[in-house]
Amino acid sequence: MITRRRLLASSLLPFVFAGGTKAAAASATQAPWLNWSGYLRAEPAGRVAPGSTEELAAWLAETSGKVRPVGSAHSFSPLVPTKGHLLVLDRLSGLDSLLAASSEAVFHAGTRLSDTGQPLWQAGQAMFNLPDIDRQTIAGALATSTHGTGARLQSLSGYVSGLELVTASGEILVLDAGHEFLPAAAVSLGALGVITKATFRNRTPFRVRTRTWVEETTTILDKFDQYSREWQHFEMMPLLHSDYALAIAHQETEAELQPPAEPDDDSLLTLIGATPVPLRGALINSLAQTVEPTESVQRSYEALTNVRMTRFNEMEYSVPADVGADCLLEVMRAVAENAVDVVIPLEYRIIDADDTWLSMFTGSPRVSISVHRLAGEDFNPLFNLVEPIFWKYGGRPHWGKWHSLGHSELRALYPKFDDFTRLRQELDPAGRLLNPHLAKLFGVEA
Repeated sequence: MITRRRLLASSLLPFVFAGGTKAAAASATQAPWLNWSGYLRAEPAGRVAPGSTEELAAWLAETSGKVRPVGSAHSFSPLVPTKGHLLVLDRLSGLDSLLAASSEAVFHAGTRLSDTGQPLWQAGQAMFNLPDIDRQTIAGALATSTHGTGARLQSLSGYVSGLELVTASGEILVLDAGHEFLPAAAVSLGALGVITKATFRNRTPFRVRTRTWVEETTTILDKFDQYSREWQHFEMMPLLHSDYALAIAHQETEAELQPPAEPDDDSLLTLIGATPVPLRGALINSLAQTVEPTESVQRSYEALTNVRMTRFNEMEYSVPADVGADCLLEVMRAVAENAVDVVIPLEYRIIDADDTWLSMFTGSPRVSISVHRLAGEDFNPLFNLVEPIFWKYGGRPHWGKWHSLGHSELRALYPKFDDFTRLRQELDPAGRLLNPHLAKLFGVEA
């Protein structure tokens, strides 16, 4: 039986970046850096793993040359590759403090999202929303506007109420809820400085009832607003070359915990992948009609994130919510008409607006549409085919996913882009935190 967990488990191989050092000084022997999918590679001059904010600030103040912060290496866009030093935040990890009166928590920025749920739960708190994958560090997730789904819920950056940031020159900035730079630093691509602590607005712990079912893609799109009102978190995964999609819905509940069923073997998914593209639609349509709905009850941090077992490369754009359905259907038609061999489903999610300067969701609610290609496969035929469709609908690229946009296109998409560029220049006039990719985005020499 096709289930959500089988589809999602086959999409991620857990990867741990193990390039950190045990001291603030650069390591003597360097190994190449690779991102999670293996597509991006760098030969850094060194790796630096500070044990405290002060240690990082001192190192930056006493040195020169290019630097880039690195988290879990889960981005598909070249935010990290540099010939300079990598700043590894592995030692800046864990829960720093709790603000019980305001239901806030301060985490060190190198903390993996997967390590936030349990300590928050024990302290009587929970994050409002979580992304589909929890392997990212807090700093990396904020830098790229990482998000989950929910019509009345924001991305992670929307819940940030404070940051500690170390600039390229070694100055420590404390950005509280009223600081003018906080909306810029909450989504910064690691271009303003190195985030070392983040404060989140949280809520009381909650359990989530998860229901998954298969329905025709066009039917889900027709009911998408209704489903998004009925469920706190709602998304769907359209199965390419078919008429069906997997619907995934979560709602807060007081029910007793009910673990999800263990996934069966992946023989059906293997069969789908082995079926020629012209015949795949009929096979999936037939199989989809045999799928039974599933339900489970878990703690929020367990239900909203997933472990994936297969590596891939990904493109994601967010488009205005009112044109999301049209954009999705055009993407699906293009893939079908060009007979692109894609097994991994699309992802279609909705996120509420926020006021951060470079969030994909700044100013208005948007739906995100993700396309994937298995690692090792050439993703260019797929990504080059669908990216112009995203542009047609006013899409903004996910900062951590592959895209080809540069400075002039991005200025037109973000009202505060020029303000961010000026702030970046003010905080890092020498461009120490820039690599070639960021230089292209901000229109400066690398």
